[in-house]
Amino acid sequence: MKTNSPLFDRIRVKPDQDRRLRTDLPPCQWPKCDAPATHRAPKGRLTASEYWRFCLDHVREYNSTYNYFAGMTEDAVAKYQKDSLTGHRPTWKMGSIGGKTAAKRARRQFPGVEQPTDDPFSLFGEAGDRTGGRAKTTPEERKIFNAQRRALEVLGLEVDAERADIKAKFKVLVKRHHPDANGGDRGSEAQLREIIQAYNYLKSAGFC
Repeated sequence: MKTNSPLFDRIRVKPDQDRRLRTDLPPCQWPKCDAPATHRAPKGRLTASEYWRFCLDHVREYNSTYNYFAGMTEDAVAKYQKDSLTGHRPTWKMGSIGGKTAAKRARRQFPGVEQPTDDPFSLFGEAGDRTGGRAKTTPEERKIFNAQRRALEVLGLEVDAERADIKAKFKVLVKRHHPDANGGDRGSEAQLREIIQAYNYLKSAGFC
């Protein structure tokens, strides 16, 4: 690109103002003004894609009196300002999509069937909410995966171990391998860490 090109001025830190003004530009649309139209100004709210072409002095004068809300009532201006908070996109009241409305619809479609509370992150399961959260399984209901089988093996338990057995065995193993119970000996610290990780995994899987 040539350094004396008008295109080069667009990326210069300080464009050559004189050369830019000498570029062919339409005349200013201000009455009785023949100066080059170097600036654009919007024509109005209802013609957002149309612009006036003015020189610098007249675009400043035009902007000083420009009112986007001209012709609108106070209520219309207030509504426009409120809608601008959401980008003028439609919104709905809390619960109108899903929530109570969806629950009522489900009860109409499936009368007599209890609709459980949706709790995908198990926020209420520990608080005693029987309808939400991850349900704790019994040994008979378990579907054992390899990772769960491995965690039970780390604790020295069979796949049919009860919750109470898992908790009791965990406490025994922690006391056995903890450095405080071995005179500060940290030789079995790695095994203790593995036991804790196995127990936490089983707990997150609903085994205890």
